[in-house]
Amino acid sequence: MRAGWSNLFGMSEGDGETIAKLGARLREGARRGAERVRLSVWSVLQTSIAASLSYFLAVFLLGHEQPFFAPIAAVISLSITLGERGRRTVQLVFGVAIGLLLADLLVLALGTGPARIGLVVLIAMVAAVFFSGRMLTVNQAAISAILVVVLQPPDAGFEPDRFLDALLGGGVALTINHLLPANPERLVERAAREVFSELVSVLEEVAASLRESDPERARRTLLRARRVDDRIRSMTEAISAGYETARLSPTRRRALKHLQLYSAAGNRIELAAINVRVLARGAYNAVLRGDAIPDVLPEAVLDLAEAFKALAEYLEEHEPPEEVKRHALRAAEKATSLLKKRHDLAASVLVGQVRSAAVDILRSAGMDQESSLRALEEAAGRASEV
Repeated sequence: MRAGWSNLFGMSEGDGETIAKLGARLREGARRGAERVRLSVWSVLQTSIAASLSYFLAVFLLGHEQPFFAPIAAVISLSITLGERGRRTVQLVFGVAIGLLLADLLVLALGTGPARIGLVVLIAMVAAVFFSGRMLTVNQAAISAILVVVLQPPDAGFEPDRFLDALLGGGVALTINHLLPANPERLVERAAREVFSELVSVLEEVAASLRESDPERARRTLLRARRVDDRIRSMTEAISAGYETARLSPTRRRALKHLQLYSAAGNRIELAAINVRVLARGAYNAVLRGDAIPDVLPEAVLDLAEAFKALAEYLEEHEPPEEVKRHALRAAEKATSLLKKRHDLAASVLVGQVRSAAVDILRSAGMDQESSLRALEEAAGRASEV
């Protein structure tokens, strides 16, 4: 049927497949876009409410005619990482103060014009670097200076209204974030889900490249494994931000216990990701050399992938970690059994990384170092008996 439609419109079968792939990519892009919108809707609502409310308060409470710095400060404050909003808002207002003060003085002395914008921005940014060095402070000082030079008449003089507007906008943003915060558990779960999904995918690709002895596939997998660090950093930031949000907001305080579970597992997950990256590099080197890979090793790698899936469910649903332990120990057991048949360095490296990742997964599921090593040695003992 597809071939018939292709012939009808003068397309070859290859053109039809290309169009089908393009359609699949567009659908996937639309799905991901809709998912991002769904996950960000509360943050967008927070920001829009803060911008509107800060402008309203500046007009009707402070009597300012054009309080554009109030909604600007609110938007910038709520765009900052959740875990840094308190101190960064102070830096933002400090940057506004430096930019406004210097811009006002320089405009009074020099007037306005295209050439003076560069000079005003230069001086404002140098002053901000001198006092703070924070990029947010420096950028905000520059933006504030530009707005003053462009919008203010040369004879207007210093106007404290702009500083008060910025202070009001930052305060409104922090108040809304405190009283109506985003769900910290959802933020952390989303970030952790991305980490686990990528680790599982990388391990499945490692297993496939070992089974097929495919150097190019192993190389691409190694590159993917190296990029997991960015997701790990995002997860760590989300845990820190979520914990601060739950601690400071009365409506989210009950999430603290669940977030502590993620926090306790965070460092071990990072170590497990490092082991996965080293495992991917070892697999690439083994395939590149043309080493004979026994089937048991890809199976052990797939068991590690299953252990990460179970770990994600354990952390998200707070279920008993029995499935995590079962898959992690099975991976270690299968990998250890390989040493009975081979004692070369390449095999030892791959086995060692599987075992190390298994220990980190066990630790992430709540086991201490001694218990996880004891369980691993018991699994190794079973492997030696096979």
